[in-house]
Amino acid sequence: MRLSKLGGKEIVNLNDGGRLGILAESDLLVDERNGKIRSLLVPDFRNQFSIFSDKSFVEIPWDCVRKIGNDMIIIEMEDEKSIRRSFSL
Repeated sequence: MRLSKLGGKEIVNLNDGGRLGILAESDLLVDERNGKIRSLLVPDFRNQFSIFSDKSFVEIPWDCVRKIGNDMIIIEMEDEKSIRRSFSL
């Protein structure tokens, strides 16, 4: 599947049915050595009121992705597996 086909798909967690965002608003971490996707970086909208602070993201390991459908990406992830990161843009 091409990266352009992934854009616009909603990311949903199978464990709790939570909506994590849309892949078009997210970034991918790619392993430079082999070109494989390591994880998805999804914006953490719970901190949307912090206008002047760094952007924070939830990192979803690629091995948590269970299914890529026509409209959404299903992941299976417990909260403790996710990694929160802050980036200055």
